[in-house]
Amino acid sequence: MNQRLRIGIAEMHCARAPGLLVTHGLGSCLGITLYDATAKIGAMAHTLLPEPRPGEEPTRPAKFVVTAVEQMLVELAGMGVVRERLVAKLVGGANMFVALQPPSRELIGERNARAARETLAALNIPLVGEDTGGEHGRSAEFDLSTGDVRIRTLRARDCRAVL
Repeated sequence: MNQRLRIGIAEMHCARAPGLLVTHGLGSCLGITLYDATAKIGAMAHTLLPEPRPGEEPTRPAKFVVTAVEQMLVELAGMGVVRERLVAKLVGGANMFVALQPPSRELIGERNARAARETLAALNIPLVGEDTGGEHGRSAEFDLSTGDVRIRTLRARDCRAVL
């Protein structure tokens, strides 16, 4: 039986197969997975914001997209992951409160997804799957045996997508 480990807001975890990393309530928050298919080791973070404010020292690196990816890489390297084999997937980054935002302002969900894409590109980590945007929340289940990420929306009870 696969162990299910829940990842809360501003949390991240690295683990080996078999097992499932699960996160709920991805609205504008962004779920990020990194996976080494050869080693069957992966990480998941539930990030809240794109990056810390200038001069801010984050006490919880997984709160921010940029520092979460950096921390995942450090911890995965400690588990023996080969960085060149890593691939990434993104889930969430919805625009939950569109009606409350000025039309000219980039929404937080969009900013989170953009920050992740830019960070991954700068680190040469391929982005192989993405289910972001829209106006609905999501939950994600990351299977460490296969690298699959199953996504459920808050509107539908059944699995919506597999990345």
